[in-house]
Amino acid sequence: MQKTICVIGGDARQQAAARALRRAGYSVLPPSGAGRAGCLLLPLPLDRLTPELSRAFAAARPGTLALGGRFGAEVQAAARQAGLETVDYFCRPELAALNAVPTAEGCLCLLMQLRDRTLWQSPVLVLGYGRIGRALAERLSALGAWVTVAARSPEQRANARCAGCRAAPLEQLERLLPGFDAVVNTIPAPVLDRTRLACLPPGALVIDLASSPGGTDFAAAKELGIRAEHALSLPARCAPQTAGELVADTVQTILQEREDQP
Repeated sequence: MQKTICVIGGDARQQAAARALRRAGYSVLPPSGAGRAGCLLLPLPLDRLTPELSRAFAAARPGTLALGGRFGAEVQAAARQAGLETVDYFCRPELAALNAVPTAEGCLCLLMQLRDRTLWQSPVLVLGYGRIGRALAERLSALGAWVTVAARSPEQRANARCAGCRAAPLEQLERLLPGFDAVVNTIPAPVLDRTRLACLPPGALVIDLASSPGGTDFAAAKELGIRAEHALSLPARCAPQTAGELVADTVQTILQEREDQP
């Protein structure tokens, strides 16, 4: 197994991942050690090629494994040109499942910070019931919120009902929205356009957890006087220690699987 890892990126999540890897027995190098490492641990998301990444790619030996999250086209092309093998650790289902927990907790934090009433006995509309929508709805319900889930899939709506939530088809949003001053979107598609946003009551809060560009028309929300927050990278912002440890666990699994291959 490759035991020498160069960690690129200095945010709190990357630092936590580096500490976890050291505890697991790995030799962890700073960005200046890219040329001596058998593996590069890159940050999440990789949406642009930074000078630090460029220097690390130039120093790394061809064939070095580069583990990163959500590779953008520019970064992917630069890594390929440097002869690096890339693996997107965020595509791992176990990381996506576990990452839903700090994302949901971060969203709860925002809901409590940005509103002037309790979640207890508050109607909250959650759009989508995938990993994040499910984790969020469960925690909102545990705090006493009155949760309604809007989803296209009949199975997702059934699962939401089994968990004690109300559920409705996504096509009924225009009818649903007037009854909610707190809406959380988890669907990576344009579901909250101007027409639907206009259905919300005055002072409503929208938190969009979907990856860029999100599912909300943020310009329209601003014009309509609706506060809409695109809450990206909540695990790194709200729980970097846990987020980094989850990345480190996933990296170890990937490396172990590669070692076990015949």
